[in-house]
Amino acid sequence: MKSARLMNTLIASGVLSLTVGGMALAAPCRANPCAPRSTRMNPCAAKNPCAAKNPCAAQNPCAATNPCAAAMVKMDVKGVMRPKNYRPYQGNQKELVAYGKRLFSDTSLSSNGLSCSTCHDNNGAFQDTFAKPYPHYVQMTDDRAGVKAVHLDEMVQFCMAVPMAAKPLPWNSKRLAALTAYTATLQQGFKPGNPCAAKNPCAARNPCAPMNPCAAKNPCAATRH
Repeated sequence: MKSARLMNTLIASGVLSLTVGGMALAAPCRANPCAPRSTRMNPCAAKNPCAAKNPCAAQNPCAATNPCAAAMVKMDVKGVMRPKNYRPYQGNQKELVAYGKRLFSDTSLSSNGLSCSTCHDNNGAFQDTFAKPYPHYVQMTDDRAGVKAVHLDEMVQFCMAVPMAAKPLPWNSKRLAALTAYTATLQQGFKPGNPCAAKNPCAARNPCAPMNPCAAKNPCAATRH
């Protein structure tokens, strides 16, 4: 009886493999090779990847692709707040809105494959405060930089720097003016009380999301405006 239990444990942990007709059968509960020896001998230990003492946490291949991983780290506001003597790009408003709509889905603006629409498709991730005239309070800017109120163009710059992990746009650029103009049209049609606003808009587009059982604790929730 003892030898049978030992055999089952060794098979489950990957030390031995079970074959039938020359074909190897996968162990139903292969142990985590990064875990301590005592844990490896428990074939089901690897099923709890959220364990606080998980020695493989630093090896998570999804960590680098999570644009919100550093969401709770205070950021330098240089580049995302309006500079002195600010003169925004001036152009035909209708053309700027059309250009901004295209940029809203342009992943080349980011360094991680995201676009504005990744989080804000169909007005997703906008909090009720989005309906208020700018400048107004935004949870993300307060959490990230202690900034209590922002203008809409500043909010665009915060989004460029935080979830999209890119440099802020030049303040006199047509792209900034266009994104600001188009986002203003979204604001005009926004109605508070959006039931999807509190959801994590990035999860569905994150290729690592299915592998991350701790996704519900993703601080990306603070990126809503």
